Amino acid sequence: MSVAPRVIHRLRGFTLWQPLEVRNFRLLWLGESVSLLGDQFHFVALTWLVLRLTGSGLALGTVLMVAAIPRAIFMLVGGAMSDWLSPRMLMLVSNAARAVLVTIITGLVLFEAIQLWHLYVMALLFGLADAFFHPAFMRIVPALVSKERLEAGNALVRGTAKLSVLVGPAPAGLLISAVGIVAAFGIDAASFVFATFALWLMKGISRHSPSPQEDGMVATESAQKNDLLASIREGLRYAWSDPAIRVVLLIIAAIDFAFVGPFNVGLASLADHRFVGGAAAFGMMLSMWGGGTLLGTLVAGSIGQPRHRGRLLLGVTGALGAGLSLIGIVPNVALACVVIGGMGIGSGFVNVVMLAWLQTRTDPKMMGRVMSLVMLASLGLAPLSFAIAGALVDLHATLMFAVAGMIVLVTAAWSTTNPSVRTID
Repeated sequence: MSVAPRVIHRLRGFTLWQPLEVRNFRLLWLGESVSLLGDQFHFVALTWLVLRLTGSGLALGTVLMVAAIPRAIFMLVGGAMSDWLSPRMLMLVSNAARAVLVTIITGLVLFEAIQLWHLYVMALLFGLADAFFHPAFMRIVPALVSKERLEAGNALVRGTAKLSVLVGPAPAGLLISAVGIVAAFGIDAASFVFATFALWLMKGISRHSPSPQEDGMVATESAQKNDLLASIREGLRYAWSDPAIRVVLLIIAAIDFAFVGPFNVGLASLADHRFVGGAAAFGMMLSMWGGGTLLGTLVAGSIGQPRHRGRLLLGVTGALGAGLSLIGIVPNVALACVVIGGMGIGSGFVNVVMLAWLQTRTDPKMMGRVMSLVMLASLGLAPLSFAIAGALVDLHATLMFAVAGMIVLVTAAWSTTNPSVRTID
């Protein structure tokens, strides 16, 4: 027995680890785990590169906004295509494309030829590749593991993402401080190459739910008869006709609009202007977020399906709003890390719980399109969020965090009046 099967055998009996018994899921998890770790080096490096070139929070916000625009515009297209074609093949092509893009950035930084407009172009192309990767990734997980192991599979995937946020940013910040930005970009490029190879090794995928054929043939009779736009409209009608799915998507959109810009742009600004430590302080705060979300994710994957999931969603939403407001007034990075870690625990737990609920509630034929709507709700307003946060953070960071927190708190209060959310069990 080789090393990997021996390890998996010893882990049997632990619900969280059971999806790793499936070879293709194991390859998916391993490749994307390495890629996600590389992403943390990329994010810290990109943030610090923009600030080094411009010194402006607005410039950082607009670079992130440029990546978010094609990601949002083409997300529904990516979701429809993942229902038509092989999600594995979409992920493989997307990873290979991003490997090339990051390699180009690395070369430009290495030869000191990088300019701000280069980052805008790369961000645009990166966002386009993301739009096809993310729906395919969310589509393939329930196709690789059984329904009984779905919560554990999601917990492993999302938990690894949170682990990468825990262990990645602090070393990335230290590496940038000690060696330079080019090394961090180089690590990310290598991680995409590794992830592409892992996807290439996945063969003969056995699915536990109706899914596209691996050779890229059309998945369903509906997809065969309808064109791309009709397929997207079908997905929109399906999600909107389900009251619970509809409200959950609206909650996700409101939270992420208030969260993504202020959190990403705001923390970088606090590290650069208010707190001591610079890039290392920024990496530390991101690591605390990763540690909290990892803990919440692992707990969710270990205990199975909790009761009253709708009420849990509302409670965590309110806590996130309060936490966002607190970040704007804490006097030092240590207290900021405490608040961020607590927010991360609640976010990690509820994300796994609600994602598993959405995947089990959704018709398998519509899975890619509904998952793309989840991603669109999460990322669709990100361009506007980044732009507003980038403008406000240069004026008054505390006010920006206060407004963002209030938006989330109001969303939580409004949602408590909706029975479709309260009755989710």
